Amino acid sequence: MRAADLLAAHRFEFWHYGDSIGLEGLLAASALLGDQRYAGWVHGSLKAWMARRTPFQDLDNTAAGHAMCLCFEHTEDDAVLVAARDLAAFLMSRPMLEGAYVSFREAPLREPHGGEVLPEDEQALMHSPGPGVFVDCLHFDPPFFVHLGVLTGESGLVVEAVSQALAYIRLLQDESGLFWHFWLEKTSTRYGYGWSRGQGWALLGLLDLLEYLPAGNAAREDIEIATRRLAAAMLRLQTPAGGWNAVAHDAGSGTESSTSAFMAAAFAAGVASGVLGSEFSEPAMAAWRDAWAQVDEHGALGDVSAAVWASTAQSHYVHVPRGFVVPWGQGPLLLAALRIAQADSRP
Repeated sequence: MRAADLLAAHRFEFWHYGDSIGLEGLLAASALLGDQRYAGWVHGSLKAWMARRTPFQDLDNTAAGHAMCLCFEHTEDDAVLVAARDLAAFLMSRPMLEGAYVSFREAPLREPHGGEVLPEDEQALMHSPGPGVFVDCLHFDPPFFVHLGVLTGESGLVVEAVSQALAYIRLLQDESGLFWHFWLEKTSTRYGYGWSRGQGWALLGLLDLLEYLPAGNAAREDIEIATRRLAAAMLRLQTPAGGWNAVAHDAGSGTESSTSAFMAAAFAAGVASGVLGSEFSEPAMAAWRDAWAQVDEHGALGDVSAAVWASTAQSHYVHVPRGFVVPWGQGPLLLAALRIAQADSRP
């Protein structure tokens, strides 16, 4: 598949935002196509990172821990599991805010796309924002901790996965069901309401957590409720074409196709697991059709926005430039392709 070849040719940073879904997408491509080259690429890339993994650094909070666990299950390479446990130990050594691990010691605030002039207090915040918690990390920590905990029998990791998910839900999920992008300790304020790809990070993270979370876990019902609230909010905001606007609730923000890929994968997985009802089946297909319509002859998903970084200005999320071939576009596209194919094969 050209989409997978294009992703494998990407220069991954090991680690940065988007790498995790990129590796999961390549593993999905191998499962879908029966071609082990992509899974082999993931295994080899992880081995290269493992050889130089220490000292750990801040951006290792974006490491593809869940993909490491999937790779171990595929290869039974014990060295991958050892590295995953080392990574988990580092991640659990970070400071916390309101029960969630700090995503950045200094939040990566930027001048807003679109040119909005920030008020003086927000301009000052740009120079010293302090630590924050970001919704993207809901896709990293909880699925990794629970998956690794199940693989190793370490119940403390499962407890940590649940604790982190509940903290993200408390800090970032709005009454509407949508998530805000980030929360800053310095202001005790949430920013970036309804950023659409952020909803994809959150929904996939919650569903991946629930896939491995034991059925009898005391927090399972609360996490399922939060997951269904998010899915329902996104369903209400799906466009007639099957996609979403860059800011989910803002029709003037224009389309952004990575969200369609994220949601096709998430809706299909949610229905398959029983967390979401059958009413999400056709919206999953509509999202997939919308995403696939944006794929060019080279396998590149078009209309994908750049890394958004972060801004206290809501207008920033409307004006993030689009048209990039990146792991957070190609990865969810491949994951959606697998999950839609699995849905089609079910009786």
